[in-house]
Amino acid sequence: MTSAEILQLLITGLTVGSIYALVGLGFNLIFNATDVINFAQGEFVVLGGILTAIAVGTAGLPLWLAVIVAIVLVGALGALIDFAAISRVRRGSVMTLAMITLGLAVIVKTSLLLWVGPDPLYFDPFTPGPPIRIFGAVLQLQAIWVIGIGVLVMVALKFFFSHSRVGREMLACAIDREAAQLMGINVGATVRLSFILSGALGGLAGVLITPLTNATYDQGFTLALKGFAACALGGFGRASSAIVGGFALGLIEAASVAVLPSGLKDSVALSVLILALMIRPSGLLGGREERRHTQAM
Repeated sequence: MTSAEILQLLITGLTVGSIYALVGLGFNLIFNATDVINFAQGEFVVLGGILTAIAVGTAGLPLWLAVIVAIVLVGALGALIDFAAISRVRRGSVMTLAMITLGLAVIVKTSLLLWVGPDPLYFDPFTPGPPIRIFGAVLQLQAIWVIGIGVLVMVALKFFFSHSRVGREMLACAIDREAAQLMGINVGATVRLSFILSGALGGLAGVLITPLTNATYDQGFTLALKGFAACALGGFGRASSAIVGGFALGLIEAASVAVLPSGLKDSVALSVLILALMIRPSGLLGGREERRHTQAM
C-alpha cells in the first residue's frame, strides 16, 4: 500500500468516524439518562438529511437556515418521543423501553417512505469547489466540514458537561437518578433534555453526511448499528468512549474496504460489535458500571 493510499484511508476513516462518533454521542446521552438504547437514533440522522434537502429543494430556504430548521425539528422530535412514549412508562423495564424506541424507529422509517418515497435526496456541499489533493490523496471539502464540526461538537459537549450546571445535573442523573431527585434535580426535565440533544446531534450528523452520501428513508438501521457499535467499542456511558469508538470504527471500516469488497463494509461494523462484546464488554475505555466501581474504590 502506497503512502497516498494510507493517507486516503486515514482521511476516509476520520470522516466517517466523525459521523459514527456523533451518532454514538446521541446514544450515550439517552443511555446515561434512562439506561435505554435508543434504536431510533439512526432515524434522527436520516431525518436531519431529508428535512434539509426538502427545505432547500422544495421550500427554497438558504442552506444555513435549512440546516438550523432541520436540527431544531429533529431535536423537537426527540422531545416528542420522550413526552408521548418514554415518559409514560418511565418505570418500565429496560427491554420495554428499548422495544418502544425500536417501534418508533419503524414508524419514522415507514412515514419517511410514504412522505418522500424511495429515491435518495441530496443537497449541495456547504462549500462548492473541487476536492483538495494532498500527496496524492483526495479530501472532499464537505469532509473538512464533517471532521471540523464533529470535533467542535465533541469539545462543546465536554465543556457543557464539565462546566455548566445543566450538564452537571445530567451527569448526576446518569450516576444515580434517585439521589439526583433527592438533591432537587428535575429528573424528568433532564431526561427530556437528553432526548432533545440526542435528536439534535442525530440531525446534525444527517446534515453533515448527506452531501457525501445522499439521504434515503432506509439508512437509519445501518447508522444506528454503527453508532451502537462505536459505543460498544469505546464503552457506554461516557462521551469520550463514543468518540474513541467512532473514530476507531471509521478507521477499521476504511481499512476493510482496502482488502474486502466495498459491499461488505457494513458487515465490518457488526463484526466489530460482536467481537467487542465478546472480548471486552465494558469497551476500550470501560463502561459506566466499571468506572463507578473504580471510583468507589
